[in-house]
Amino acid sequence: MPVEGARERRVHTGGVELSVAELGDPSAPTVVLVHGYPDSKEVWSQVAPRLAERFHVVLYDVRGHGRSTAPEPLRGGFTLEKLTDDFLAVADAVSPGRPVHLVGHDWGSVQAWEFATVRRAEGRIASFTSMSGPSLDHLGHWIDRRLRRPTPRRVGQLLGQGAKSWYVYLLHTPVLPELAWRGPLGKRWPRLLERVEKVPGGGYPTSTLPTDAAHGAWLYRDNVRARLRRPRADAYAHAPVQLITPLGDAFLSERLYDELEQWVPQLTRRTLPAKHWVPRTRPDQLASWITEFVEGVEGGRPEPVTATGRYADRFGGQLVLVTGAGSGIGRATALAFAEAGARVVAVDRDAEAAARTAEQSRLAGAPMAWAETVDVSDAQAMEKLATKVAADYGVVDILVNNAGIGLSGSFFDTTPEDWKKVLDVNLWGVIHGCRLFGKQMAERGQGGHIVNTASAAAYQPSRALPAYSASKAAVLMLSECLRAELAARGIGVSAICPGLVNTGITSTARFVGVDAAEEKRRRQRTARLYGLRNYPPEKVADAVLRAVVRNQAVVAVTPEARGARLLSRITPGALRAIARLEPPL
Repeated sequence: MPVEGARERRVHTGGVELSVAELGDPSAPTVVLVHGYPDSKEVWSQVAPRLAERFHVVLYDVRGHGRSTAPEPLRGGFTLEKLTDDFLAVADAVSPGRPVHLVGHDWGSVQAWEFATVRRAEGRIASFTSMSGPSLDHLGHWIDRRLRRPTPRRVGQLLGQGAKSWYVYLLHTPVLPELAWRGPLGKRWPRLLERVEKVPGGGYPTSTLPTDAAHGAWLYRDNVRARLRRPRADAYAHAPVQLITPLGDAFLSERLYDELEQWVPQLTRRTLPAKHWVPRTRPDQLASWITEFVEGVEGGRPEPVTATGRYADRFGGQLVLVTGAGSGIGRATALAFAEAGARVVAVDRDAEAAARTAEQSRLAGAPMAWAETVDVSDAQAMEKLATKVAADYGVVDILVNNAGIGLSGSFFDTTPEDWKKVLDVNLWGVIHGCRLFGKQMAERGQGGHIVNTASAAAYQPSRALPAYSASKAAVLMLSECLRAELAARGIGVSAICPGLVNTGITSTARFVGVDAAEEKRRRQRTARLYGLRNYPPEKVADAVLRAVVRNQAVVAVTPEARGARLLSRITPGALRAIARLEPPL
């Protein structure tokens, strides 16, 4: 089944005939897409039309796959050297006087690493975007270093990747892979992809799958053992490289790319909370990143996008939305994700504050950042925001429901209107965010993470905070319930319980049951107390990022929050006794 709207041509090289498809304006920069195993070029059918709006897009079936012919004999016909010949023949045919931008997935990326590092292809490649496929040379050196200088961590990495590579061993067995693919596995493969990887259909895989997979087994047999035993020492990239790492890849560990900078002078890292087949599950995001990268190189800006900080490699390019981002913990969290390379949507009811956070996020390292204004307690406004974000920026990868307000005073002084205001923001704001953005994550089927800002007050009773504590306790339990429900969809949920943090919430908190002068005095005194404690919001932001990385359920941040959490579990009576004390305000 040809790619819709593509112009077909045949390219002869090395005794085979390659099926090549072209879309877009031939005078525009050329982007060549190389498919993996056991795919054909149709794996790119959702990405290619999006790229064709700006580029000349070329897809080709690797020898022995799709509409391309197979070498005779098969053994020895799929070496990296012959695959390089094929690529150069295609590049010469479709872009004879201009280097091409190379994109590879899975085995398309494995062979493209060869193209991007061998001397005879130098000058023919303007840039390379790699996803889910390492260089066999780099992998060989990665393994060798861990065998020569083993440590518990390195041995764990070897064993972890060894377990993920189970299919490689099977593909080296004679005859059995071919029989399986031409028999039951070939018939069941589309359903397996749909069920396990959440891959939509739409003409993929094609009817040539059994033959493609049987032929493609020789990609492994002709190359893997030979190259891992004797990896090249000169496998340095001669073009800028963009690495896109799906964090849920069942076949490749993130750790394979830990030392990639030594091989790639100009490296841009991106990560996706997705599984292996991202060309099918995340075509919009891939097309956006490829476009940005190619245009940067074409515009003379090949400098790598390098995130900084502890979690730099984890959040590169991910879309993070933070509510209450105009100040305090929300702003610190937005900036922390920005520093780690994430794209940021800063949401606040204060438009100017949200705009400042978005601007600071771009300065901190976010490749893109936007400001949105909304009252999180307004269900209709939140629905409009969710629709706009999905349409303009994409489905959110990480949602941080942080917006909140403070309220202090006795239960009998707290009016129904006071209760409504606190619950509308602190609880309903979280519910709206989880319901709308969480649903988009679930429907996408590629996981994600939700962070809800609760409080140590959620499990630490206080006679002065009945409404506030009740709202935060509800957020904590909601988070626990959602975590249980969404685990099967690969969506993590974390509740953050900060404690006394030096933010602006004290200047806006309301104190009921007192006159205006007394309320002002209590605000000032509370602000001084928080100031003396001087626990910065940046530490809470670091805890948020750590919670996402580790998929932690409940995080008590400050020492007093951790202490109260411990007491609530082992001696709850002590917390109840403390709650009876009159607060020093």
